[in-house]
Amino acid sequence: MSTVDGHQRGPLRVATDIGGTFTDLVYLDTSDGSIGLAKASTTPPEFERGVVDALNKAQIDATSDVVSFAHGSTVVINALTERKGSVTALITTAGFRDILEITRANRPDLFNLRFAKPEPFVERALRFEVRERLSYTGEVLTPLDEADVERAAKAAAAAGAEAIAICFLHSYANPEHERRCAEVVRRVLPGVSVSMSHEISMEWREYERTSTTVLNAYVQRVAARYLDRLAAELETRGIDRQRYVMQSSGGTTSFEHAKERPITLVESGPVAGIMGAAIIGQAIGRQDVIALDIGGTTAKTSLIEQGKVKVTTDYRIGWEPANPGYPVKVPVVDIVEIGAGGGSIAWLDEALGLHVGPRSAGAKPGPACYPEGGAEPTVTDANLIAGRIDPEYFLGGEIAVSLERARTAMSTIADPLGVSLDEAALGVIRVANASMVNAIKLVSVRRGHDPRDFDLVAFGGGGSMHAAALAAELRIERVIIPPAPGLFSAWGMLMTEERGDWLRTSVMQIDALRPGDLDAIWHDLERSADDHFDGQTDHDPSLILTRSADMRYKGQEHTVKVPVAAGPMGAEELADVESRFAELHERHYTFRLDAPVEFVNFHLTALRPLGASRDLPRQQRDGDVGEALRGKRMVHFDQQGWNEAAIYERARLPTGQTVDGPAVVEEASASTLVFPGQRFSVDEWSNVVIEL
Repeated sequence: MSTVDGHQRGPLRVATDIGGTFTDLVYLDTSDGSIGLAKASTTPPEFERGVVDALNKAQIDATSDVVSFAHGSTVVINALTERKGSVTALITTAGFRDILEITRANRPDLFNLRFAKPEPFVERALRFEVRERLSYTGEVLTPLDEADVERAAKAAAAAGAEAIAICFLHSYANPEHERRCAEVVRRVLPGVSVSMSHEISMEWREYERTSTTVLNAYVQRVAARYLDRLAAELETRGIDRQRYVMQSSGGTTSFEHAKERPITLVESGPVAGIMGAAIIGQAIGRQDVIALDIGGTTAKTSLIEQGKVKVTTDYRIGWEPANPGYPVKVPVVDIVEIGAGGGSIAWLDEALGLHVGPRSAGAKPGPACYPEGGAEPTVTDANLIAGRIDPEYFLGGEIAVSLERARTAMSTIADPLGVSLDEAALGVIRVANASMVNAIKLVSVRRGHDPRDFDLVAFGGGGSMHAAALAAELRIERVIIPPAPGLFSAWGMLMTEERGDWLRTSVMQIDALRPGDLDAIWHDLERSADDHFDGQTDHDPSLILTRSADMRYKGQEHTVKVPVAAGPMGAEELADVESRFAELHERHYTFRLDAPVEFVNFHLTALRPLGASRDLPRQQRDGDVGEALRGKRMVHFDQQGWNEAAIYERARLPTGQTVDGPAVVEEASASTLVFPGQRFSVDEWSNVVIEL
């Protein structure tokens, strides 16, 4: 037990999320269900210091009883985007040395005559071939030449390699050659980091598997050093049990497992907010939602249908309309991310065209309005100039922002364009909003969904400020702003479960299956889950196993993910799966075929709840709206121009009463903008609900 401000706290569940600008902390007091919040500046490159600062602000020290700690980090994605990982070598099957440069023939921008493939993370001099060969069924065609492996390992060391990636052709069907290769490498180079493709991904596609393995090796030392430093800091506060890291799949894993497979953390922080949005939607009975997270550096969005978060293994780091990026063949929540956040820098090109991002002011120096901010204007500066942010109440008054500095920075946009500072600020906001609208369309319209059929759940420091304008543009009728939206991703981590995913490629035609073929595959996957969860699969009643399969018509390239029921797979069960496949294929591609159906990939997900209840507390606050009114100020509402807006303190708003815009709802971590013609209310789960 620990005492804070006279209040005795019980056992705590703590979650921290590192963002581009701020490090957020949320804790749950399990004795009474109360929530605590803290926010500190992110501290690159020593990100653990930001976590320590947040713990200090929350007064969580060695006297606190922390029963679990969940963490989301940008360390992996930062190391990849900034190319600050280890010098990595690749050992692969003879004849496949150049697979990282050959990539795929299809381009994201077909008519770009200046298209250039992304530069590989492993230069050609560090890519080594060894003699070995397996068939697609895993049969050994050419035994592994261990002398080749020794020569490759020594050459890699001589070239300065700190990490080794091993990826052999068809090793997903038989990993024996990769295991033996790793043994030889470790004997020749003791202490070197080794990543084997079959431990990262058991799916086919040689280029994608090779890319994933290389990226894992590239960031392994960086992630391990960071997690070790963080663990040491936590131990000084007695936080030495149930420490978890958020994975890109939407679940958590242990620090030790994360250090072995850090590529699974590539979208560690953002996906927690997506999971939180799904939980909010389920609680309030709105299961079709679009989650929008606008932070300091980026905006992220994902579509949630019928309460289900979509997970894909076709994720690409750095993908843009003109850039194919780098494939990552591990489960990742299907998320679109763009470089347009509060700290995104506005700039003019040579033709005086206005752009926003992807460069960000980050935490250091930060937006121009910050006490030690930069000289370039950002989206935050534009919102401050437009009156949407109260300079006296930014981050609850913790940071003293300067309107004058924001206007000085914005003059670098206004003066060359010959417009006023207000017009320049509005232009920056419009460009940022256009990018965000396009991101939402990528997860909805481009995938056959009408955004008007969904609610928009907006969070992050800037989500509540931009959401109403984006919803109006897309004609979404309802916007939901959860409590403390600026710390929502950290809250989402408190609600998540420990998760493991096991995938295996095995192309099998349904009408050619023998009895027991599928049961054997599921059995093997479940045995892997059993090993991962320390042998608890068979006797832990809380463990939840879920099956799915990627299926296709014979001769097709693309697949459809189909849920598969647990239990033995007999003729009746196969017919049911085949029928579901046909329905889903028609939904995705508008047709079905009278053709043989194949299984391609088998996917088992194991979830173990960590003790957090997903039953959100309800709260009825009586009173009058006038009690929450803090005053009025002039705010620019885009096409509606400057309007006098009522300013409300969110914590004092009564439940269920409808208020007409224009209005700004303020709290310490965010400001919610309500346009003229819109209205809002607070529901019984303390969400601000904006209706158009």
